[in-house]
Amino acid sequence: MALDILYRDDDLVAVHKPSGLLVHRSDIDRHETRFAVQSVRDQLGCRVYPAHRLDKPTSGVLLFGLTPAAGRALSQAFEAQTVDKRYLAVVRGWPDESGEIDHPLRRIVDHYAPGEVHDDSPPQAALTRFRRLATIELPWAVDRYPSSRYALVELDPQTGRRHQLRRHLKHVSHPIIGDATYGKGRHNRAFAEAFGVSRLLLACTRMSFAHPVDGRPLTVACPLAADFLQVVDALGWRDALPD
Repeated sequence: MALDILYRDDDLVAVHKPSGLLVHRSDIDRHETRFAVQSVRDQLGCRVYPAHRLDKPTSGVLLFGLTPAAGRALSQAFEAQTVDKRYLAVVRGWPDESGEIDHPLRRIVDHYAPGEVHDDSPPQAALTRFRRLATIELPWAVDRYPSSRYALVELDPQTGRRHQLRRHLKHVSHPIIGDATYGKGRHNRAFAEAFGVSRLLLACTRMSFAHPVDGRPLTVACPLAADFLQVVDALGWRDALPD
């Protein structure tokens, strides 16, 4: 399974991870036989060192070091929150035009079991900035209303907590469409029936960071996957996408 290469040099590679692909082997899905680490390793013919994770249902930019030192430096950049990450999502409802979600999140310690299992430590600070790009109201009586509102949003996480974007958007009552864990099943099913797309409509479309070896600034952009773009086009939002 070849993944689209977004950027490559002697120290790192950035690929487009599709929705539904795990980054590496995990007890989350013991039956899975395909993983991004193995796919990129086989594609390049060398070992790769994952610098971060994307949730299985999330698509977009995924970074690997091509040497242990580069992989370690990239991982440290993510831990230090010096990597600028931008995401696109389709959400239920109409959020404000822009704003921040400043809501601490408890650490998930068992992400293999259904739901969430937390430890007893205090919630960790978590901040997400957002910008609303487009809206639509569809004549669907999905909930108790005769119509349903949806929006395209750009998300800028300032911290990197597990499932932060998904949990934050649920917290403000604008869950991401297609989110089987934190979203609304009726809206997820309505999108699947209308557009034939049942994936999580969340994608990492850009990352900016310092090169792990020479320190030069790098920005890696990623187009929306075809299935995500299919929904965007059906809703008439193509012109609202960021450059």
